[in-house]
Amino acid sequence: MATTIESAAAAVGNKKKHLGIPEAVFVEDVDSFMKQPGNETADVVLRRLDEQYQKYKYMELNLAQKKLRLKNQIPQIKQTLEILRHMQKKKDSTDPMETRFMLADNVYCKASVPPTEKVCLWLGANVMLEYDIDDAQSLLEKNLATASRNLDSLEEDLDFLRDQFTTTEVNMARVYNWDVKRRSQANSSKTADMS
Repeated sequence: MATTIESAAAAVGNKKKHLGIPEAVFVEDVDSFMKQPGNETADVVLRRLDEQYQKYKYMELNLAQKKLRLKNQIPQIKQTLEILRHMQKKKDSTDPMETRFMLADNVYCKASVPPTEKVCLWLGANVMLEYDIDDAQSLLEKNLATASRNLDSLEEDLDFLRDQFTTTEVNMARVYNWDVKRRSQANSSKTADMS
């Protein structure tokens, strides 16, 4: 009983790995595949496979955009963590920290920052919160770990998606070639009947 539950949990784990991306099934035997209900003509099957291919393309576009966002976000989090660590070292001293901060693209301003225990972090959606330096550092470390994990997961999903592209393209080629062969045989039998 325990073995069955473990194997079922492993199967669910595999399915959740690429949640939302349907798996393309390789068409091993085109003749038997074309005899299945709903596969009346090669055109219908090719249209359905092309629709599936376009859905994969759309998913790839979305995943690529998420990947780009994460690749931009990770260096920003690392830079902010580096600044927080520097502030952590300077918080016990009485000397103000000299720095430059960005006002706009390529426009910076000099600033003198007194030692402080608090920092403000942009959380997104025009929300900024004040944190203790230690709390801000732990939050950013957690966010960095999450972003890195999400990036790895996206890479795996993109690899899985590329496999689905390949499988769908091969299926389309096999169905098309099957149809060409079938038509060729039908034409050769018609010419044989006429002579």
